[in-house]
Amino acid sequence: MGEGDLATERLILRPPVAEDLPWLLAAMNTLAVMRHLAGVRTAAEVEEGLAADIAAFTAPDGHRRWTVWLRDGTGGVGERVGRVGLFHVRSPAAPPALQGQREIGWTFAQDHWGKGYATEAAERALGFAFGELGLPRIYSQTSESNAASTRMMHRLGFTFRPELGYDDPDYPPQDNPTTVWSLDAPHA
Repeated sequence: MGEGDLATERLILRPPVAEDLPWLLAAMNTLAVMRHLAGVRTAAEVEEGLAADIAAFTAPDGHRRWTVWLRDGTGGVGERVGRVGLFHVRSPAAPPALQGQREIGWTFAQDHWGKGYATEAAERALGFAFGELGLPRIYSQTSESNAASTRMMHRLGFTFRPELGYDDPDYPPQDNPTTVWSLDAPHA
């Protein structure tokens, strides 16, 4: 495994690289995948986002968005299946108590939905956040329209925080209000 890699039984989480771009454009920048993330982006926006993810990954307090790969059965990597990341809440619409806090997010290619990969990758990223980074709490955000992410937050043990919910003008009305969830470190 390389620098910055994380592993689970079935997955390898790797830092983003420029070679992820064709896959991002083909498998991740689709109507289905981007449905609850403000829609499909232009190729230039996807490329800019990937460049920002690459730069931030090694920055001292930058965000980390791993590309999630399936293990190939021989200890190596197979195909890319999704992404999981630890970010800072940056929406200007978020309440002051949430601004700058650490959050987790995930997206997976439609062909890989319903196989438990998102939960497995998120659990490993949370382990990194609470273990290696020593964070006391992680937030996650979605909307009531995103039932799959809401179910996953329940599975991961997150607690609904209605007092932190807000309307985000960057998202369409059907994806508002933003619902906020939190998870405390196991040792907290």
